[in-house]
Amino acid sequence: MKAVALHRYGGPDQLEYTDLPVPRVGPDSVLVRVKAAGVNPVDWKVAGGHLDAILDAHFPLVPGWDVAGVVERTGADAGEFSPGDEVIGYVRRDEAQHGTYAELVSAPVRTLARKPTALTWQQAAGLPLAGLTAHQCLKRLGLGEIARGKTVLVHAAAGGVGSMAVQLAAALGARVIGTAGESNHAYLRELGAEPVTYGDGLPGRVRALAPDGVDAALDFVGGEAVEVSQKVLKDPGRVVSVVDTGVVEKGGAYLFVRPDREDLAALADRAEEGLLTVHVNRTLPLRDAAGAWRLSMSGKVRGKVVLEL
Repeated sequence: MKAVALHRYGGPDQLEYTDLPVPRVGPDSVLVRVKAAGVNPVDWKVAGGHLDAILDAHFPLVPGWDVAGVVERTGADAGEFSPGDEVIGYVRRDEAQHGTYAELVSAPVRTLARKPTALTWQQAAGLPLAGLTAHQCLKRLGLGEIARGKTVLVHAAAGGVGSMAVQLAAALGARVIGTAGESNHAYLRELGAEPVTYGDGLPGRVRALAPDGVDAALDFVGGEAVEVSQKVLKDPGRVVSVVDTGVVEKGGAYLFVRPDREDLAALADRAEEGLLTVHVNRTLPLRDAAGAWRLSMSGKVRGKVVLEL
């Protein structure tokens, strides 16, 4: 099969479009023919060795954890799916090697859900990691408490994860305030958020919109986001970060997104209901994964970057 791989830790220049063996399919896994693969910052962070302290990597390393495709073959104990089923997946294992930047990927059934018909292949490939991150952050805060009458502050609200969090919180009935550059303010309004410009003076701008403070905050950017959030939160502990592990010492919560079939299916349901969509910023062919990484590394992407096959 064709795949994109690295033979040592590195960046875009080390990515090689090459031939690799078809991956083995375990009893509880299925073989998926990939239609599209989502690109996430964690892909190039793993490939650069930045997660080496917590994640073993083996070479040749095929990056990627997001996938949308069609089941081609099933394992002996993978009765949840059949050949021909259209699926989406957050195919993260405990080690990095057999990723989704490939024509075929072996995916444990625990990482998959059925593809929502409301989304294109490209949109569907951009949903799993970002959608699960947003959904699980809201679950950590308590979905029942993110409801009408509550105000949620979302940092980096125009990004892949942030845009999902805005939509999911709004679907629960919450009022959403989202930080972004001015060029993304109209986009955030379309998603259902009230935009504020990030940077110096942010606490004051949030207070101007919510004088009594906000009920919860989600940090998808790092830096001073946790400290800023605690200045405007009614309860300083009601902040979840996916970037700043130090948030725990400050009384908040840290989240490392996990594969979860039920959560992924819930996201697919929201998409089918018209309550969740995926903005695809750019679609590139698999052989141009390096270009997709450079775009992702720019930090100026609205929504998702996707590779298509």
